[in-house]
Amino acid sequence: MPSHASLIGFALVSLGIVLTPGPNMIYLISRSITQGPAAGIVSLGGVALGFVFYMLCAAFGITALLFAVPYAYDALRLAGAAYLLWLAWQALKPGGRSPFQVRRLQVDGPRKLFAMGLLTNLLNPKIAMLYLALLPQFIDPAAGSVLVQSIALGSIQIVISVSVNAMIALAAGSIALFLGTRPAWLLIQRWLMGTVLAGLAVKMAVEKRA
Repeated sequence: MPSHASLIGFALVSLGIVLTPGPNMIYLISRSITQGPAAGIVSLGGVALGFVFYMLCAAFGITALLFAVPYAYDALRLAGAAYLLWLAWQALKPGGRSPFQVRRLQVDGPRKLFAMGLLTNLLNPKIAMLYLALLPQFIDPAAGSVLVQSIALGSIQIVISVSVNAMIALAAGSIALFLGTRPAWLLIQRWLMGTVLAGLAVKMAVEKRA
């Protein structure tokens, strides 16, 4: 199993990423505002299945890669740090757009809502990078099965992401109204998340596994 430090560190990374606007958040908020919270939750079911797919692919792939390719860990570590810095810039750059400023969508049935949630997540580069470049940083082959560690960490990410997105989907309308009249809160959120992600990126880049 991963160490407590790895579990907490990956949980913080997962929380920072889920709170940074991306395709999943924008789609779920759009769907909830257009069609109601129930539609957002059905769509989230598809998103969750996409997380499971990525987790299993990454778990088996990372297991093979870390044992087969020398210096694979360092390459993934630097790629992950670079990606976190890019996310931090997206949050901090001038003119950043709120995910609650969304367009209206056509009304869809439950089956299509689920399918679109799954497709949105599978095509989401943020989640792909999370599993392929960030997750390996928290795996230590000396601590036991790489496969078990990958699944444990991936499960933490899924729980955090689904929980946060569920709360956002259920409260999308109220949050949009609140932020629409208090733009300073959006600015605070962007700077807070950008700073956290940048700090994690620097820590990841300079820390090497013992």
